[in-house]
Amino acid sequence: MAEAESGETDAVTAAGSDSDPDGVAPSARLLGYLRGTTYALGTLLVLALLTVGTVGIIAEIKGTWHWAIHLESTVSYLGVFVAGILALLLPAATLLVIARRVVDE
Repeated sequence: MAEAESGETDAVTAAGSDSDPDGVAPSARLLGYLRGTTYALGTLLVLALLTVGTVGIIAEIKGTWHWAIHLESTVSYLGVFVAGILALLLPAATLLVIARRVVDE
């Protein structure tokens, strides 16, 4: 009797389910990857801003032209980096918000 129930369960799972062998739906797996990507990009953005702030504080404390040059170059390079991160982060965050509403419904 248990074998028949197991066979029926396997048949129903194989015929009517679009989940992978781990039991996770592809949409949920894709949403997890999107969430991880969004969090990673957000973390990179925070670290870049923290770096600029740290160099700015050191430049203010030291007060020399040498550290002023470091601050200027750091802001210049990280400005380009932050622009690239934001170009990826904003669409990813928007897509994440939309996807969470669609997958939850």
